[in-house]
Amino acid sequence: MKNHDHNMFLLFAIVLINSCAPATPTPLSVPSNATRIQPAPDTPISSPTACAKLPSAFTPAAGGLGSPDKPLTITFVPAGDTGLITKAGTTLADCMTQMTGLTYRIEVGTSYSASIESMGAGKAQVGFLNTFSVLLAQEKYGIETVLVNLRTDVTTGKLQDYYQGQFIANKAAGIKKIADLRGKTFCFGDPTSTSGTIIPRIVLKANGIDPDKDFKATQFAGSHNNVAIAVYKGDCDAGATYVDVRTVPNVGLQKTFPDILDKTEAFYITDNIPNDGVQYIKDLDKKIKDLTTEALLAIAANPDTNDFLRKLYSIEGFIKITNDYYKPFGGLLKKAGVDPATLVK
Repeated sequence: MKNHDHNMFLLFAIVLINSCAPATPTPLSVPSNATRIQPAPDTPISSPTACAKLPSAFTPAAGGLGSPDKPLTITFVPAGDTGLITKAGTTLADCMTQMTGLTYRIEVGTSYSASIESMGAGKAQVGFLNTFSVLLAQEKYGIETVLVNLRTDVTTGKLQDYYQGQFIANKAAGIKKIADLRGKTFCFGDPTSTSGTIIPRIVLKANGIDPDKDFKATQFAGSHNNVAIAVYKGDCDAGATYVDVRTVPNVGLQKTFPDILDKTEAFYITDNIPNDGVQYIKDLDKKIKDLTTEALLAIAANPDTNDFLRKLYSIEGFIKITNDYYKPFGGLLKKAGVDPATLVK
């Protein structure tokens, strides 16, 4: 099991509160036994031809949770193109069904909060929530965190359990630093997006910009790719996304807008943010949890199936985590004035 480096979070707090320049990332260590899975070319999602049944698979009783007439539901946050998430998520669920003997279905939340509430109501038993949504869901519903996603860090080239946020601007807007945002239009992501809203608001305030007063106008664009598209088209002078939504193959923005890097630029990079991952509702049967986790780890480790995860959220692997994995980050947010407990109703 892995714990966060508390010194990294102290550094993150100092950077957010005092820095007026892009933060310098401090890498988190990844266990040496974490499975590294190389990114695949931008190819269509494979059919589940390698989803072999696990030795621990079992058939639930008729009418029981996980049976065909009462499938387990996996909820996905709408962090990108919902059509692509639906396609990749369905392929993943079908593969898991073949591997486990359990029946899975998916839903893509209409918002990040919708996925949280679906788990809270027991309508979804498994979640792929974003980082801040995990904190909210833990505060409100006591969900259990079991896996954190691994992705290749664009600056180090190494597989890591953290990511970074960025501020991007349309080059025509003449924005080179945070101070230049005053009087401009700005796009945030979903209201509960960690790198699309929560951390950017902290960074703005730390650098003397009141996000509620100092912009000409703001809007919530929803997904990270929607923010990037709005900035590219000039609908917003600048916006906040994860690093780097403009070039990630599974998002495909460069394919749709070949000149996006010519017309936009990243001018601020945040410090490290713990990755999103996989969660379960607190009262889900342990046998189902363990089998679901086993299936996801096997899918990630198999070259014939790991593209399901890459196409979903650019996931390249998983590591198991304890339920207090996000606590240091949650404590940091509280010190910065963002308390998840005050945001749940």
